[in-house]
Amino acid sequence: MAEEKHHHHLFHHKKDEEEQPAGGYGGEAAAEYTETTVTEVVSTGEDEYEKYKKEEKEHKHKQHLGEAGTIAAGAFALYEKHEAKKDPEHAHRHKIEEEIAAATAVGSGGFAFHEHHEKKQDHKDAEEAGGEKKHHHLFG
Repeated sequence: MAEEKHHHHLFHHKKDEEEQPAGGYGGEAAAEYTETTVTEVVSTGEDEYEKYKKEEKEHKHKQHLGEAGTIAAGAFALYEKHEAKKDPEHAHRHKIEEEIAAATAVGSGGFAFHEHHEKKQDHKDAEEAGGEKKHHHLFG
């Protein structure tokens, strides 16, 4: 496994009680700065495979949320359509709410579709990372 190291330098503000003048300003004038180095280890292989599998799982979850949103918004649109027929006095309001719910259903469906393709891409990337072998199916 090849490992790469990335260094991040963070500057921390440090105040010393002893160096502050007694009658002066106790703020920024007597401040001292220290530097800390953080080392981040990035490895390939098994960790990369796990990363892609985790992302695939997240996209699957988001896809299911998008599908649930599509169903809920579509059901609400149908309900508002029914209310528009049932309540002619407020029919215009119900029609507007129906159209908003329908647009929401379309947007949520688009989100689910997008997440489905992201999930497929992560699955493909995980296979390329060496975690899974290609499956050969007879009928499909």
